[in-house]
Amino acid sequence: MDKVMSAVADCILQADSILFIAGAGLSADSGLPTYRGVGALFEGVLTQEGIPIEEAMSNNMLQTRPEVAWKYLWQIGEACYKAKFNRAHQVIAQIEAWKPNTWVWTLNVDGFERAAGSKNLIEIHGQLSELYCVDCSYKTTAEELLAGYSKPMELPPICPACGGLIRPDMELFGEDHMSSSEETFKIVENISFDLIFLIGISRDYPYITKPLYRAKRLNFPIVEINPDWLELLGFKRFQRT
Repeated sequence: MDKVMSAVADCILQADSILFIAGAGLSADSGLPTYRGVGALFEGVLTQEGIPIEEAMSNNMLQTRPEVAWKYLWQIGEACYKAKFNRAHQVIAQIEAWKPNTWVWTLNVDGFERAAGSKNLIEIHGQLSELYCVDCSYKTTAEELLAGYSKPMELPPICPACGGLIRPDMELFGEDHMSSSEETFKIVENISFDLIFLIGISRDYPYITKPLYRAKRLNFPIVEINPDWLELLGFKRFQRT
């Protein structure tokens, strides 16, 4: 074990409260592409329709051309359901079980943190597995309605209750980040975590910075695990590539 890994292990041992902030890179070992950077899914990509993927998977596209939005939502859903959580997800859940004041904020919609056993979990961008109708109160899961994104069907999916449009309970481009977990998120972001991990984060999201600023002010360690250094707030921290 090298000096960095040994130092991080000591930080975990000494910490009473830990926050993991996870991005797409956490699921890279599950075979899912990251969104930006090395192996990126979205960077510089145009769809078959000749538009950026961010536009294709936007709230505006879902409203105006839902079949286009759902074409790419389906591809991501299919990839997620064919994959499974990896060792990193398991280790995070094990640390949470060992140290109950551990929380996980994930920007991912694949549900792997939950499947691996994390309980203190805020899925900031929602979940691909949860579906609802935009016109009525109907709610269901991808397993029930879409056979886990594996059942051939005409897109977009239609609500069996009212005939309205079905969508996943996740953030699309152009939407606010927060969902039903907003109240819990606001409580957790005010906790003074004495150790924070940034894992697989490709850019600075403004809504994850509050606990980072607090950790910086209190001189608590921040561990970044990324293939590229994330220039975020100028912290002194450990980095493992």
